Amino acid sequence: MSGSTEQKVPIARTSLTEEEVQSVLEPLRSGWLVQGPKVREFEEKWSAFTGARHSIAVTSCTTALHLSLAALGFGPGDEAIVPAFTWIATANVVEHLGGKVIFCDINLNTFNLDVQDAARKVTSRTKAILPVHLFGLSADMSPVMELARKHGLWVVEDAACGFGSTYQVQHVGTFGDAGCFSFHPRKAITTGEGGMVTTQSDALAEKLRRLRDHGAAMTDLQRHMGARPYLLADHPDAGYNQRMTDLQAALGSAQMDRAQAIIDERRRLAGIYDQAFTKLPWLRTPAHPAGYGHGYQSYPCLFQPEPIVPQSVKRVNAKRNEWMDRLQQAGISTRPATHAVHMLTYYCNKYGLKPEDFPMAYAANDCSISLPLFNGMTEREQGYVIENVMSYIG
Repeated sequence: MSGSTEQKVPIARTSLTEEEVQSVLEPLRSGWLVQGPKVREFEEKWSAFTGARHSIAVTSCTTALHLSLAALGFGPGDEAIVPAFTWIATANVVEHLGGKVIFCDINLNTFNLDVQDAARKVTSRTKAILPVHLFGLSADMSPVMELARKHGLWVVEDAACGFGSTYQVQHVGTFGDAGCFSFHPRKAITTGEGGMVTTQSDALAEKLRRLRDHGAAMTDLQRHMGARPYLLADHPDAGYNQRMTDLQAALGSAQMDRAQAIIDERRRLAGIYDQAFTKLPWLRTPAHPAGYGHGYQSYPCLFQPEPIVPQSVKRVNAKRNEWMDRLQQAGISTRPATHAVHMLTYYCNKYGLKPEDFPMAYAANDCSISLPLFNGMTEREQGYVIENVMSYIG
């Protein structure tokens, strides 16, 4: 392995300007720390950037997904189609609402859901489909929306990784009934923890705003700015406490002032990797189909020292893990792209699933590798990663 082990390149690193760091002081000084004017400012900037009619800030992408399904009326006995290769939260919210998760397989080239397989999973109990825009690449939304229209399904887009991602010029999170974004530290815009729901529906937005705030008919900000701030709001719904704080929103809002620059930098870094690895037959770099704008939340590759077929997955997995160990020893952090949810203990046991039931998700789980990519990555850091990847000998 090339290079010095003193070099440390993390899988991700938060990069904030001094102005963004200082932005958190404003709500501290004003005394308004909970959901308030900074949350509203962040929501307005998010809508302006994505083209969403409404943006509703919440505590995480997980609560955004949960809130969206709850607001739409998803409940016990209902089925939701979820890609088998995604972060576990996509499936968990269905479970939390008493529904049944129906997994579909993925396209191994894009890591996103296989719409044809999803179509085969629709039953009379199917109420929703949750396409995931994994790693910054949009799912193939035209056939997803066609499938939803055909069967009268709700579409809740898991756009946790979707900041800056477009499909036929349209930003993800604006196709379905709702779109759900994450501001976890591995995301390009971060508030530590936090999420956003986008929707084009006035009625759904109104219900989402109520449900995130205990079901209240008006927010504390609206009440305090009104003529009678001493009167408490009515609660038409039994809601939740899923409100983002003004501390988080101040940080997110400040980052949105350089939103396009953040995306451009990630695309530039991904382009350097693409060019460096273009002739490596054993490493398939992220797909970038025509008509898609990639946001590059991460840089997921398929490790393929031999063709990926069901019989070769275990062998490739062993070699991948050995390579990841070597990279770690050289000071380079890597990760599997994400996990196949049907292979995790809870879902495996509850639904009696085997890895081979969703062969493409199984292959992605065991043969993918994400390389470091983050805003603020230096030329030296990326060069060190490239040097070590290029020196791989199986």
